[in-house]
Amino acid sequence: MPRPSSRISGIVPSGKDGWEVHFAAWTRKEAGEDIIMLSVGDHDFDTPSQTIEACVTAVRGSNHHYTPLPGLPRLRRAMAAASTACTGVETSPDQVIATPGGQAALYAAVQGVLDQGDHAIVVAPYYATYPNTFSAAGADFTVVETPAEDGFQPRADMIRAAIRPNTRAILINTPNNPTGAVYSRERLEQLAEVCREHDLWLLSDEVYWTLGGGEHVSPRSLPGMAERTLVINSMSKSHGMTGWRMGWLNGPEEMITLMINLNLVTTYGLPAFISIACSEALENRYGVKEIAERYAARRTVLLDAVRGMNDVTVRGSEGGMYVMLDISAVEPDDEKFAWALLDNEKVGVMPGSSFGEAAAGHIRISLCQPEPVLREAARRLRRFASSYRREAA
Repeated sequence: MPRPSSRISGIVPSGKDGWEVHFAAWTRKEAGEDIIMLSVGDHDFDTPSQTIEACVTAVRGSNHHYTPLPGLPRLRRAMAAASTACTGVETSPDQVIATPGGQAALYAAVQGVLDQGDHAIVVAPYYATYPNTFSAAGADFTVVETPAEDGFQPRADMIRAAIRPNTRAILINTPNNPTGAVYSRERLEQLAEVCREHDLWLLSDEVYWTLGGGEHVSPRSLPGMAERTLVINSMSKSHGMTGWRMGWLNGPEEMITLMINLNLVTTYGLPAFISIACSEALENRYGVKEIAERYAARRTVLLDAVRGMNDVTVRGSEGGMYVMLDISAVEPDDEKFAWALLDNEKVGVMPGSSFGEAAAGHIRISLCQPEPVLREAARRLRRFASSYRREAA
């Protein structure tokens, strides 16, 4: 075949391919093994019934046609109200654009602020698609780690040291996937100072904002940041709608207007019946309180179950859908540990190094299982960690 573009060829996996552990666990579970899947962040429960019924009604109501590129007006109003609640900044519909999921919002944000050859900073640990999203834009990036012993909180001095003359943006995620860390107001204020000082965009992924263990602080609410912050949001986690593919981007009206042009050549709008169902879900907060309470309870159950486990330390884990465990004192190679845990105890987890070197020596445990399953997984993990013997070098 003719040569593909360097842009598409350059979108390659980065770091250790810990997803192989997940795929192996999934394959074995499908084959009938008693595998506990704690490796993926997809809800183990269905979308709230009210949202489903709203979608069915919309389909039967002949809502099968093209929608406006930035989203249905009703949907943008609902997203603006949700953005106001999330960021603490009064938001108008003209400051949001609907996208097919949070990943599409991230892609739009990166495309919107970076030209070919520009430089960005990614704060790690990070969601697995972050580096490759920058690669898709032809941009260079530097990963800045957050120290595990500091609770995976961002360090402004480390970020400042990574800035280059062509740096245009910084990407963060709070509450964080994979660590569950919730960035403090103090650390975000220090980060905001760096952005103002160097005239940088801040891309803030806040899709877990309803699942935080404490106060959610959006950097958009800090002085001088509303005009330089793009907030990535999604209905996947907050409303139990991972497969519906509905997210949005919130930022300055001038930037959102330009983003409409990007939708023209990418998505060309979103399905009307899904947009109507999502509007109703946002307006009525279907499932939001219940989902947040469910994950808070699960987090408590798992943390209580692993407390006091020999040579295993909890890092971050204040919010989101994950718990991050430092297992480096048991086995420094987190991928080796994850494979052995799967083989010996039939528990599938994600190696921390899949998300950046800051999480090396850790495992990420998803809370997307009922509480009895999480207790059983913790029991197996405790048994495994206590009997593990590192192979001789």
